[in-house]
Amino acid sequence: MPHERDPLLQFGRSESSQHRNHTAMAAAEATPTATLPDGTDDISGNVDQDEARRILRRIDWFIMPLLFLVYTFNFMDKTILSSASVFGLKEDTHLEGSNYSWVSSVFYFGYFLWAYPTTLLVARLPIAKYLAADTFVWGAVVALTAACSNYGGLITVRFFLGVAEATVSPALMFITSTWYTRDEIPTRTGIWFAGNSVGGIISSLLAYGIGHITDNIHPWRWMFIVLGVATFLLGFGLLFLLPDTISKAKFLTPEERQWAGDRVVIAGTGRTENTTWKWQQMVECLRDPKTWLIVSISLLCQIPNGGTQNFANLVITSFGFTSLQSTLINIPYSVISVAAISGTGWLAGHFRSTNCILIGLIVIPPVVGSALISSRSSIPHGVSLFGYFLLSTGPAALPLLLSLVQSNYRGVTKKMTMTALLFIAYCAGNIVGPQLFISDEEPTYDTAFRAITICYALVVCLVAVLRLYLQLANKRRQREEGIQGSAGASGAVGGGKVVDVVDGRNITEAVNEVLLRPEDYEDVTDWKTFGFRYRL
Repeated sequence: MPHERDPLLQFGRSESSQHRNHTAMAAAEATPTATLPDGTDDISGNVDQDEARRILRRIDWFIMPLLFLVYTFNFMDKTILSSASVFGLKEDTHLEGSNYSWVSSVFYFGYFLWAYPTTLLVARLPIAKYLAADTFVWGAVVALTAACSNYGGLITVRFFLGVAEATVSPALMFITSTWYTRDEIPTRTGIWFAGNSVGGIISSLLAYGIGHITDNIHPWRWMFIVLGVATFLLGFGLLFLLPDTISKAKFLTPEERQWAGDRVVIAGTGRTENTTWKWQQMVECLRDPKTWLIVSISLLCQIPNGGTQNFANLVITSFGFTSLQSTLINIPYSVISVAAISGTGWLAGHFRSTNCILIGLIVIPPVVGSALISSRSSIPHGVSLFGYFLLSTGPAALPLLLSLVQSNYRGVTKKMTMTALLFIAYCAGNIVGPQLFISDEEPTYDTAFRAITICYALVVCLVAVLRLYLQLANKRRQREEGIQGSAGASGAVGGGKVVDVVDGRNITEAVNEVLLRPEDYEDVTDWKTFGFRYRL
């Protein structure tokens, strides 16, 4: 069995008064209807298992392709700089010394600046419209990069590209936790995050094809023009196809929308509609020890990422390959990343106690790979290239961290504050990373690859500490509350019931059996939710 099976319904003790109304209430007798927070009646009826699967499939087919496409373009537009660097960009814009490193890093200064403000807007504005508007701006900025002719122009558009793309990941995390349960979040996050590596494959093929152009515009400019226009057009797809909330999803009937919303209240991390910013939740996030462990892990994972993304093609050409060959060699690298991201996402979704273990395991190959590249002077180029491919599993650590945040944080403000902090650390790591690729050390970049080895080794240590902390927190909560609780449920609902959701069948049973009350739709944090247990 993927998950440990507890009784479907556990009942909280009435003396646990510290956990708001629903944590103190005993199970109540069912009544014909329930009143939702907006004053309307609960119109959902019983849904059988076949219908439940059909509704979830429909949600997947409408939501996931859009999120996947957004993240695919997000990665291509951000990293096409690496391909452009070997097709004339450095010469045409007169980059010298550390100029290219700063062009790589300045993207993350823009990202850093906008990371927190955009998380506030993600939770307050209609998410689909906000993401679509952001995509229009982002596509325009990418296309305008082709007009740059000097270092100043290039560094300016890269800064604003960082501002535009800062919205993407927090928005996709918010959408995922809006639609999916705690057991579904890691797999779905792995699916859309795999767009990163698929984007790497597509951008490599695109760069290889465009690299053969010999006109006066030059190949690197065509790369930005093509991707910028395509990204702008994607904005229209988001505007017309992506719903702002579950209650506005036109591809579902009113009854199906009610069922989709209730399943997230019971087995997700709560309702995300009609919430307000709560300062006490922000303070709670800052006081939470797991917050700073996750932030530290994010920082250490992204220092290697920031350098290897932007210097990949330059490193490969140093192995003796041509510029065109370097774009093709990145394809198997991206394929390995897709497999690592989607595979670990599936495992984390099906086995609740494996998330931290997977992060530790997934960064071990990059430790070996960076050590091999550091020793390149004494080993054949083929072994160094093998070491480069071992770096490809490293990007899988970030979606596993995102899944932990989405699954282990309740309360919209607390979750979005954690999201902002995670991406601030993400920016800091990506700013530092390119600076470790010192131009005087080209093409071996010894300092950079030694730093990559150290960073990933520290990740293994910190993720072990994080897992231990979450285990101890679960044991403490179990002892204080007197029940097992569940890492697959949102906590106590329907008058004190804690539903242990093991699979899709149990979700359907729970939605049919549990009569939700108005307080179940309230925006409450994980610290104050009775029966909530952390995924490990």
